[in-house]
Formats: sequence, structure tokens, C-alpha cells
Amino acid sequence: MRIEVRRGAPTPEELAAVIAVVSESYAQEAAEAVAPEPAPESAWRRSARALRTPLRRGFGWGRFTG
Repeated sequence: MRIEVRRGAPTPEELAAVIAVVSESYAQEAAEAVAPEPAPESAWRRSARALRTPLRRGFGWGRFTG
């Protein structure tokens, strides 16, 4: 991390205080910014997904094409 002082002449103690406050604030914000885990998918929904396949529209049913 790089800090650049543009005005004034802070003492090393003042810079250390600013770095401590900013670092703690950043760590707290990063800890709170966790996305919730998605709800688990039920076994019924997982197994039912493969039961139905889309209908193919270009083909007749057996030998009957209507």
C-alpha cells in the first residue's frame, strides 16, 4: 500500500494513526461484504429436471406425419 501526503507535514505518529484507522475500517467492510450462500436445491428438483426433454417439432410421430 502506498500513501502520499499532498499537504502539510504529518508526524510519523499521525501517519500511523491514519493508517490504523483506515486499515481497520477496510477490514471491517471486507468482513461484512460477504454474499449469502444460495439455498440448496432439493433432491426432488434435481431428479425431476431430466424427466422431461423438449419436443422436437420437425419430426412426425412414428410413421404418421399428419
